[in-house]
Amino acid sequence: MGKFIVTVRKNGEFQFNLKATNGQVILTSEGYAKKESCLNGIESVKKNAQIEDRFEIKVAKNGKPYFNLKASNGQVIGASQMYASERTMKQGIASVMKNAPEAPVVEEID
Repeated sequence: MGKFIVTVRKNGEFQFNLKATNGQVILTSEGYAKKESCLNGIESVKKNAQIEDRFEIKVAKNGKPYFNLKASNGQVIGASQMYASERTMKQGIASVMKNAPEAPVVEEID
């Protein structure tokens, strides 16, 4: 089972990463000023990850595919890494859809 890891950035903002069962990061959030907002972002990912239309497929300037997960209001709530191919990126989307809804939250905050 995957898990959400909540951490604090060097600038003091909270962020989360969704990790797959193998420990690979499959989705990263923006920075949040408050921990509560970060946890709300996780709840939004859990809800929206179940809706395929919420995944926006993009191509970076270097030609590598990646995706954003958007909330119902169109706001990006998580972004993927860059993938080597469209096939592996689609596997990443499938992994988020599978792992996010039931993933526990682990806080790694000092």
